[in-house]
Order: sequence, then C-alpha cells, then structure tokens
Amino acid sequence: MPVAKGKAVSEAGFSHALTQALQSVSATQNEAASLQREVQMGNPTVSIEETMVAMQKAQIGFQATLQVRNRLVQAYSDIMNMNV
Repeated sequence: MPVAKGKAVSEAGFSHALTQALQSVSATQNEAASLQREVQMGNPTVSIEETMVAMQKAQIGFQATLQVRNRLVQAYSDIMNMNV
C-alpha cells in the first residue's frame, strides 16, 4: 500500500508543478501585454526596454511550454504504439 500512496503523491506533484508552470507563463504573458498597452498609450513610467524584456520572457516561457507539450504528446504516442 505505501507504493500506491507514493505514486499518488508523485502524480499530484507533477500535476501541481505543471499547473503552476502554466499559470506562471500565463501571468508573464499578461504582464507583457499590459506593459505593451501602457507603452502604446504613451505612459512615461513604462520604458520600452522593460516592455521588450517582458515580451521576450513571455516568448521564452511559451516556447518552453510548447516543447514540454510536444514531448508529452510524443511520449504518449510512443506508449500507445508499444506492443504488449
């Protein structure tokens, strides 16, 4: 029984970690979009450099998330194509 309990904990850990990562990427994208809007509106307190850095962070986070998704889909496909 302890093995099953440990398995449930690790699954919840992965699910939680994935959820946190997606929320973090979403927050970064929202921040970049907000800064971009502020620059377009001419807000003098928001610099173009800060906005560009936020946009690059959002892009890198999105690309990393996309790579994780692609690898998960590939792993799923590999498992489904295994002979039993």
